[in-house]
Amino acid sequence: MRGWERGISRRLLLKGAVIAPLLAAPALRTKAEPRTLKIGVLTDMSSWGRDNGGPGSVYAANAAAEEFNREVAGRSVEILVGDHRMSPDIGMTIARKWIDADGVEVIADVPNSAIALAVSGLCKQKNRIALLSGAGSSALTNERCNDRTVQFTYNTYATAKVTTEALAAQGAKTWFFITADYAFGKQLQADATAFIQQTGGKVLGHALHPTGTSDFSSFLLQAQASRADVVALANAGTDCTNALKQANEFGLTRSGQKIVALAMFLSDVHAAGLEIAQNTLFTTAFYWDMNPKATEWSKRYLAQVRLMPTMLQIGVYGAVRHYLRAVQAAGTSDAGAVMAKMQELPITDIFETNAKLRADGQVIRNMYLARVKTPKESKGPWDYLQFVRTVSGAEAFRPASESACPLLKQG
Repeated sequence: MRGWERGISRRLLLKGAVIAPLLAAPALRTKAEPRTLKIGVLTDMSSWGRDNGGPGSVYAANAAAEEFNREVAGRSVEILVGDHRMSPDIGMTIARKWIDADGVEVIADVPNSAIALAVSGLCKQKNRIALLSGAGSSALTNERCNDRTVQFTYNTYATAKVTTEALAAQGAKTWFFITADYAFGKQLQADATAFIQQTGGKVLGHALHPTGTSDFSSFLLQAQASRADVVALANAGTDCTNALKQANEFGLTRSGQKIVALAMFLSDVHAAGLEIAQNTLFTTAFYWDMNPKATEWSKRYLAQVRLMPTMLQIGVYGAVRHYLRAVQAAGTSDAGAVMAKMQELPITDIFETNAKLRADGQVIRNMYLARVKTPKESKGPWDYLQFVRTVSGAEAFRPASESACPLLKQG
């Protein structure tokens, strides 16, 4: 049984346990074995964000470690798993225990921006590194930036910019938001609103919903009554899926309104189905069929996880891999030395060829405007997306000149 498989034992998940897969058979261990380098994957294993993180993120982190034979700079690499269940209290309890008692040096993934903002601050305080893939709030690398946090895969600024500008080019003028009532949703709406106004559009209103809700009827009725050109979903996971399904039942698109998902992932398309999600526009950093290496990796992932990876899960792979490359190159896991090396080395992996880590902690990479295919266009399982436009990292992400992060203004 692989380490990552042991790490997602259902019995332990239900308890929200922190677990560590074995790295080698006991017979191979000796007193001379180097101290382990511990990386904690803090994710959602059992709540509404599970399909965008969860077992897939655990698999991805272990896949990166296995590329180094679970050893780097003379130290064995161990992956721990924590289930935050989308609760800031649970997430921070796990993170503090990992750092204070278990010797964890890196906390990775962290889907849920409220938890990620707290983890980012803790890592700065304790001189550890936060490798964020699941957390999207652009505040993490803007006004809340620090020199121990990496936002590896995307942020709300980039996804909002690419998607809203595409809709504006199609003639959309008025918008109504259905927004998840926590840090991520609110930041996504704020970032999108700024771009809407820059292109001459207008926001007619918004409705805040609790995360994990199953009934969007009142929010959709408000959106319908607004008669906005676009109903924008500023949510993710099952919230996004449920909103899409119920918007279809309410006939919003049949009445002429466009539905746009500002933080949609491949797993959300899969859960909603092409009949409901067809022609929805959203922005992503990755698609499993974007190149031959990505396809090969994703098919191995599918065989184990039973879903294709989202950009968040492949981002965990990329972030852990880049971190281990930096430790190897630096010859140490010292947080400052490794962060400097991560900024120095280009990021090259199966879904990125020349990304760079900026001083504010943001990875500047290409983003892709995608359209969900119609059922007739799809040629087989998981053939869901068509890339409409490639947007360079320089165009997609916040320019350094507009950033509130003091790390970009040093020197």
